[in-house]
Amino acid sequence: MFIIEDGLRLNAKLDVPVAAGEKCPLVVVIHGFTGHMEEDHIVAVCRGMNAVGFATLRADMYGHGNSDGEFRKHTLYKWLTNALTLIDYARGLDFVTDVYLCGHSQGGLTAMLAAGLKHDVIKGLIPLSPACMIPELARKGELLGLSFDPDHIPEVLNAWDRGLDGNYARVAQTIHVEEAIARYDGPVLIVHGDADEAVPVHYGIEAANAYKHGEMVLIEGDDHCYGKHLDKVVEAVKDWLKQRK
Repeated sequence: MFIIEDGLRLNAKLDVPVAAGEKCPLVVVIHGFTGHMEEDHIVAVCRGMNAVGFATLRADMYGHGNSDGEFRKHTLYKWLTNALTLIDYARGLDFVTDVYLCGHSQGGLTAMLAAGLKHDVIKGLIPLSPACMIPELARKGELLGLSFDPDHIPEVLNAWDRGLDGNYARVAQTIHVEEAIARYDGPVLIVHGDADEAVPVHYGIEAANAYKHGEMVLIEGDDHCYGKHLDKVVEAVKDWLKQRK
């Protein structure tokens, strides 16, 4: 289905594990940079959530997958407003009791920022390998494997074999993740592979320690998208969610 945000279509999928008329909690799930909602790790986590009685709402974010928008023009602001739209949509569903947030990589960062804004309505937060270093690196002029003058950002960032508008970095520079962390006092589970080269694991550990009620699960020997032990990621998420029902 499509969820409309200011005329733009967000390609989305809603999976409900209960019979018509029954109620359950729902998790909004957000993929990462260059990703989409049908990636193996996104689908596996959603199915695990469904198996323990949580509905899931996953979507392709602006400029990704089958949603509207150009990849090169996406920014964290656009993803953040997408996340807020998805949260509001979920809250409007009559079968939903509580709303949780989950995101992978840049989607994990987006979920952290959205939880800070919607701290009064988000029941729990699950960042997976969260790329919470993006704003810090943008302020230093070190982003996406590129080095640039942070005070004179180029109009195009040529990275990952794809052009990205310099506004991506300009927007990222304005974001302070620690403020979003401080605003959210609900339960948090961060899952991170300790062999992650895209987002070094110390970023996940530091974020888990910074949250008031943060927990950390390390997946030994695994990479950014859990190519070796995805089953352990799913079990960690399921175990954590079962404690919240």
